[in-house]
Amino acid sequence: MFVNPPEVYLCAEYVDFRKSINGLAALVECQLELTVLSWALFVFCNKKRDKLKLLYWDKTGFASWYKRLDKRGLGVNV
Repeated sequence: MFVNPPEVYLCAEYVDFRKSINGLAALVECQLELTVLSWALFVFCNKKRDKLKLLYWDKTGFASWYKRLDKRGLGVNV
């Protein structure tokens, strides 16, 4: 079940999408200097900005979501 996060953080730099939960959590703590256990939602994108990864902590552990964006819904000519 998806949580209602108190805050949402978007990482401005692109992220290597080979990173898993542990890699993204380390990035939040070390580079963003935020507490990964804060119940906040952290959003990361790849270099081409066509994929997203979301990371958050709930009371049972970390959850990670992956989303591939579709250009057809964005009004972009392919």
